Amino acid sequence: MNRIAESVSVRAGLDSWPSMVGTLLRSGGLVLAGSALVAVCAHVAVPLGFTPVPVTLQPFAVLLLGLLMSPRVAFATMLAYLAEGAAGLPVFTPHGLGGMAQLLGPTGGYLLSYPVVAPLVSWMYRQGSRGFYRGVAITGAGSLVTLAMGAVWLGLFTHATASAVLTHAVLPFLPGDVLKVVAAAGIAVGVSRYRRS
Repeated sequence: MNRIAESVSVRAGLDSWPSMVGTLLRSGGLVLAGSALVAVCAHVAVPLGFTPVPVTLQPFAVLLLGLLMSPRVAFATMLAYLAEGAAGLPVFTPHGLGGMAQLLGPTGGYLLSYPVVAPLVSWMYRQGSRGFYRGVAITGAGSLVTLAMGAVWLGLFTHATASAVLTHAVLPFLPGDVLKVVAAAGIAVGVSRYRRS
């Protein structure tokens, strides 16, 4: 009787193997595609003369992927993106030093926030209805986390005063971040409706 049970258990495990491989390949593809989207958005960048932090579309991509991906895949995507950049691939904004120097430089806090923000947004979004206004509120919170981590890092890096950090690391980016938050929520709701149709 035990041999029959073991045989059935082994057969069930073998039958699920193709499904597991398919899931891993699909997740790996999503991670690579997501990190590529963040990299493309990083190159849409406008330097500001008074701060080392450029305006980029990176936060938009991070928030959008947080809304569209599961927390685990969102986290893996952001880790892959940072690993690609640390390895020297041209995935960070071109207005920086590149590689580890950029990751640990004055704008590193923004970059290091991504593996926190994307899965956090994903988890929060999946705790209730996935409507537009809720998406805006959640991505708005995620955007504030990115700005806070970036500001704290820049303050520690430059030893600037709190008011100087606020002026150089937070306030200039609020109007653009509002647009990114609204766009990410709108696209996520549209994708969700398309999937249901």
